[in-house]
Order: sequence, then C-alpha cells, then structure tokens
Amino acid sequence: MPTFDDRKKGFETKFKHDQETAFKTTARRNKLLGLWAAKQMGLSGQAADDYAKSVVMADMEKPGDDDVMQKVLKDLTGKGVDVTAHRIRTEMDSLMAEARKQILG
Repeated sequence: MPTFDDRKKGFETKFKHDQETAFKTTARRNKLLGLWAAKQMGLSGQAADDYAKSVVMADMEKPGDDDVMQKVLKDLTGKGVDVTAHRIRTEMDSLMAEARKQILG
C-alpha cells in the first residue's frame, strides 16, 4: 500500500510533468504564431524561422501572453499589415490547440 510520501512524490512528479508540457506547448504556439506572422509580412525560409524564434524569445520578457501579442502586433503594423490585437489573439487561441496536438500527439 502506498504511503503518504509515495503519493506526495507522485503528485510532485505529475505537477512537474504538467508544467513542462505547458511550457513546451506555449513555446510551440509562439513558434507557430511567429511563422504565421512571418507569412503575413512576406518572409520565408530562414528569415521566417528567425522571426519565429524572436517571437518565442519575446515570451521570456514578462509573464503572460501580452508581450508576445504586442511584439507581433507592432511588427505586423510596422510592415503595413492591417491587423488588430483581436485578430492576433484569435490566431493565438487557434494555434494553441494545434500546438497542444503536436506536443501531446
């Protein structure tokens, strides 16, 4: 029969795994968002990959998704792309589902 310490360790292991999965899923979503934004700006190949990496790194600036959304919005509007914060948030939500499939599947 499992002891309290065994159960505690099991919960801690599950929590750690869940946190790692959430981090990987968010990073994947941000990469996909970066690739989407790069396409909107007419970037392709290595330039698109580099931009996607910069979006992933932008998420390290502060907690939450606002830093990523603001970066993408600023970059897109700076390139003359007609886009709203709402449109970017909608894309982020859609890509989160895709990222979850990719990470868990």
